[in-house]
Amino acid sequence: MIAFLTGRVAARGAGSAVIDVGGVGMTVQCTPSALSRLHVGETGTVATSLVVREESLTLFGFADDDEKHLFEQVQTASGVGPRLALAMLSVHSPSSLRHAVSTEDTAALTRVPGIGKKGAQRIVLELRGKLETPVLTDGTLPGADAAGPAGGPDGAWRGQVVSGLVNLGWPAKDAEAAAAAVADEAEETEDVAVLLRSALRRLSRA
Repeated sequence: MIAFLTGRVAARGAGSAVIDVGGVGMTVQCTPSALSRLHVGETGTVATSLVVREESLTLFGFADDDEKHLFEQVQTASGVGPRLALAMLSVHSPSSLRHAVSTEDTAALTRVPGIGKKGAQRIVLELRGKLETPVLTDGTLPGADAAGPAGGPDGAWRGQVVSGLVNLGWPAKDAEAAAAAVADEAEETEDVAVLLRSALRRLSRA
């Protein structure tokens, strides 16, 4: 089991990054919050979960152990595989996802591409009361050392938001429009994870 990776970020794309660990490039499928902390040429760390299939080995990367833990927990619900679990954490933060399940907010869950009304009801039924908040390995609560804005003054957040939306299955035209719609929010924060979730909410209401 590969619990985490630390190394130089060799590349970063829509939904994934390549981390150079001891001369070996490891491709990691990442949540938006994890990607927002990774910068090409700099050293980065991601918590990881290895998914083993007969035909493939896939590493999924997270901003912290809380995201990773929740990614693994939601897959205990029938019909939720790693790709859908990653999409859930792309649309919702861990706290909002727990809140949606605990309050039976199926409308919030259906904002995730791939989850319909019946699927949301099943997820609530199977996961309600199971998504506890873990304490991280250093004894702190999740989010205690959350990273700051990742986009920078050049507005790089827009390209990352568009890429993230396209990677989740939205047409490029709709992704561009959703990114433009959250531009006002970018004046307050350029955190890619926050802006991507806001753009997804707008697309889901359209």
